Amino acid sequence: MIEQFINFVIRPPRAEYNPDQYLWEKDFTLAGRSYKRQDLELSNARGHKLRCSHYLPSPFPEDSSLPCVIYCHGNSGCRADANEAAVILLPSNITVFTLDFSGSGLSDGDYVSLGWHERDDLKVVVSYLRGNKQISRIGLWGRSMGAVTCLLYGAEDPSIAGMVLDSAFSNLYALMMELVDVYKIRLPKFTVKMAVQYMRRVIERKAKFDIMDLNCLQVSPNTFIPTLFGHAKDDKFIQPRHSDLIYNSYAGDKNIIYFDGDHNSSRPQFYYDSVSIFFYNVLHPPQISSVNSCKLEKYYDLGDLKVGAGMDECLLYEIITGVHSAGTDAASSSSAPPNISTVKSVDELLSEIAPVTTDAVLDEDNALSNLDSSDIQDKPNCQNEECCSYTSSNRESWGRCSSLGGSDEESLADCTAAENGHQESVNVKVLATPLRSTQQKTSEKPKKEEKKKKKESNIAKKPKSEKLEKLEALSRRLRQCILKRVNHRRHRSS
Repeated sequence: MIEQFINFVIRPPRAEYNPDQYLWEKDFTLAGRSYKRQDLELSNARGHKLRCSHYLPSPFPEDSSLPCVIYCHGNSGCRADANEAAVILLPSNITVFTLDFSGSGLSDGDYVSLGWHERDDLKVVVSYLRGNKQISRIGLWGRSMGAVTCLLYGAEDPSIAGMVLDSAFSNLYALMMELVDVYKIRLPKFTVKMAVQYMRRVIERKAKFDIMDLNCLQVSPNTFIPTLFGHAKDDKFIQPRHSDLIYNSYAGDKNIIYFDGDHNSSRPQFYYDSVSIFFYNVLHPPQISSVNSCKLEKYYDLGDLKVGAGMDECLLYEIITGVHSAGTDAASSSSAPPNISTVKSVDELLSEIAPVTTDAVLDEDNALSNLDSSDIQDKPNCQNEECCSYTSSNRESWGRCSSLGGSDEESLADCTAAENGHQESVNVKVLATPLRSTQQKTSEKPKKEEKKKKKESNIAKKPKSEKLEKLEALSRRLRQCILKRVNHRRHRSS
């Protein structure tokens, strides 16, 4: 029984996994932007090799440096636990670094120390990032054992910009005494204390640390790094009062969030939103517009709504998705709303609902004037995909990104609400013409139709001003949809 409890502390179940199966791909796409996974190995002071991964934009922005958040996993976790952190932070131009601590995952070592030696592993990672000129500020995000690791290291390095501590325990000895009651070990109190003292000696001999020294309440009064605490209300393994104790004694700027769930349950979306906002405020990532957003501003006048000026490109995807859905609904008899994949770039999405250049508009609009309304056919609907190239179904146990970002139906509803003041005829003119999906009839037509075409070709072409009006109408629609979406999000966040 005692041996099992000792292994429960220093040798919990170890995560064995295939990095190519459980981590993000070496090259992947999120919301139209390209990223890469850079794998590397670092060595700690004890000579153990640490398997690490760094998620970066691809290509990396020139003449600029980006902040980085180091994700620290729990006692039975591994670097695959940082998959959700990558989805949350990468779109904000924040890189994500994650590692298998010594004794965990694919790294060397036989035992974990619940934060004591992991603090030294984290120090190695921070030193590596400090030597990387592409990295500016550094933040820490830890869960359970990883949260304790972050707090212990943060007490030694005040240069850390901010920390997120999820389900940290205040005192290892107090936690072990609580677990005796949780698991209903029916022994007298003095017997339990004697057993803990025996375990203390065994753990010190095997894992080389003293459980009595692992006390976060000793370092929290001397730590001043801005910190966001989080804890599940129904956590029976590490009860919420542990975070309360640390929070009350913590000296720096702090905030705490409670949410439904237990120790191992997935975190709610509002918690991830809070984490994203927190790191954005403390790390100050630069506003770097992607190539796609530059193309978007080149061909469409978005006015003051620039992606690089506080505008999230993911929002534009949702807007374009709604516009595309509205257009295909108006031109197709199908009652089911079409889905569009956000893996495509912004300019590719726009090319499906509007022309890329004015010349293309004129040429295709002239071609449309020679066709009957029955000649217009819709493209086949795209298959429903997630917001990233996520190929392995086995990753479901490590977290998916499908819960992030608005749905097509939501964005379509917002766009529709923003257009209540416009006439339906305008919508049909602007949206119900799938320019890229029109197909001209073959030359096998009766001679009467050919004569009719010759007569129609003699008719004066429509002035260019009418075609430009369509582009301006589409630009106004995009601006109204974006403003509607931004105001809705601000109201919801407030």
